[in-house]
Amino acid sequence: MRLVIITRTHILIAALLALALLASLAYLILSEPALPVADLSSPSGERLPIYSVQTDEREVALTFDATWGAEHTETLLSLLEESQVQATFFLTNIWMDDYPEMTESIFEAGHEIGLHSASHPDMTQLNRDEIKQQLQKNRQRLSSICPEAEPRLFRPPFGAYNDAVIEVAEEKMNLTTIQWSIDSLDWKEDVSASYITNRVNTLLHPGAIVLFHNNARYTPQALPAIIDHLEDEGYRPVTVSELLHPPPYEIDHRGSQVPLETE
Repeated sequence: MRLVIITRTHILIAALLALALLASLAYLILSEPALPVADLSSPSGERLPIYSVQTDEREVALTFDATWGAEHTETLLSLLEESQVQATFFLTNIWMDDYPEMTESIFEAGHEIGLHSASHPDMTQLNRDEIKQQLQKNRQRLSSICPEAEPRLFRPPFGAYNDAVIEVAEEKMNLTTIQWSIDSLDWKEDVSASYITNRVNTLLHPGAIVLFHNNARYTPQALPAIIDHLEDEGYRPVTVSELLHPPPYEIDHRGSQVPLETE
């Protein structure tokens, strides 16, 4: 049997090695840049679009994005007219170019029209000049069809945004960036009219902004039941601009527009 004799020298060496190891770890930790702390105010930590509105009023905004097709749009407009509901439509140039008459019909029916870009790109991949060009072309195309239209709202394609998108829209184009708090998921191929209805009605809340698409297959079938439910629950459908608070306001970490008290 072999005996291991531990002397003071061994203890001193072990202690020195331990201190060296601790010093190395401390150096690595302190020399590495700090990991970013998650900030829910926006993906980049600063700017957020409006997802919903903080309000005690039982009001909601129904919105429709138009990028492809129009075979269901006339039916939607008829349903909205029958129910005396004003909605907000976000239109792209690639849609308005194909359906200028339908664009006119939306405007003449009294619905609000917002901008949705010229060619429906992911605008987070564009520089500021390109973002501005998309919005300018979008506004110009709408004005060429509906000269009296004055768009004040913008919805980014795919819901993709960053600080540059929001800042260019607001500071260069005087547009408020709008998202949604309820996605009907009507754009999915595997959903039914009852699924869309149940989803929207279940998620309903005061100040909600609801996302639909003008050419989704089952939206015309779902819409009457949704509007009936709104009426039964004492909700009033309004346009997005009617739902929004006037300045001053702030946008909280959830994207809810909160009015600020004035003196």
